Amino acid sequence: MPAQKDLADPLLLDELTSIVSRAGAEIMRVRDGAHNLRHKADSSPVTDADEAAEALILGSLSRTLPGIPIVSEEDNARGSAPALGPVFILVDPLDGTREFIAGRDEFTVNIAIVENGTPRVGVIGAPARGTIWRGRLGQGAQRLRLAPGTAPEQAEVETIAARQLATPKVAVMSRSHLDPATKKFVERWPGLDAVSAGSSLKFALIAEGEADIYPRMSPTCEWDIAAGHAIASAAGGLVTDPQGRPLEYGRADRKFLVPSFVAWANPAIRVG
Repeated sequence: MPAQKDLADPLLLDELTSIVSRAGAEIMRVRDGAHNLRHKADSSPVTDADEAAEALILGSLSRTLPGIPIVSEEDNARGSAPALGPVFILVDPLDGTREFIAGRDEFTVNIAIVENGTPRVGVIGAPARGTIWRGRLGQGAQRLRLAPGTAPEQAEVETIAARQLATPKVAVMSRSHLDPATKKFVERWPGLDAVSAGSSLKFALIAEGEADIYPRMSPTCEWDIAAGHAIASAAGGLVTDPQGRPLEYGRADRKFLVPSFVAWANPAIRVG
């Protein structure tokens, strides 16, 4: 199936939503039992929930979008490195593993389709909250109320949009990875309210109109942010590096690391 046809298929978002919903059900199933916590070579945590969600996602994507390369966090950690073409998929099967382990509800499932270096389609699921966000660049973004494992046609669907304030009022920042450079960046706007959150939920707050900037000045990985990038952009926002330049995705040469970024609700207020 040609990649371009897949990206334009009106059923694609529902198919990806179904995958995220079912992966969320796998995570919740493990959450109710033993996590089997261990650590990867980079010392980051991994659990049975990460691996159960990834197995479901990779199998489902290979059937839904056959032939399109998939880069997934846990698969990459095991040394898998597919050759990338102009279209590929980025997957974080459980973003916010630390939040999951801590018993918080701020963990997500992330799937993004990248075309020519730009995230075009994104789906984020927060299974503990019964919510999924999704968007396609140029076609808007939505929030779905959907219990984990439930088919997307049963969802309550609402169109969402990033708010376009002339001056940012709310900054959302990482709960687990806040660094001094990010704090300094936020100080450009005295009196800005700061909200902490885990995982890619921070992008959802931008897309929903609940926050105005989401800066991160420390490195993260492409699979952590690609789905949120697509959704925030589809909702009318913008994601760039701190100098206002576009982000580059598919950088296997730097192990898919993103040095820093800022998500803006209103593209007109970005600081370059």
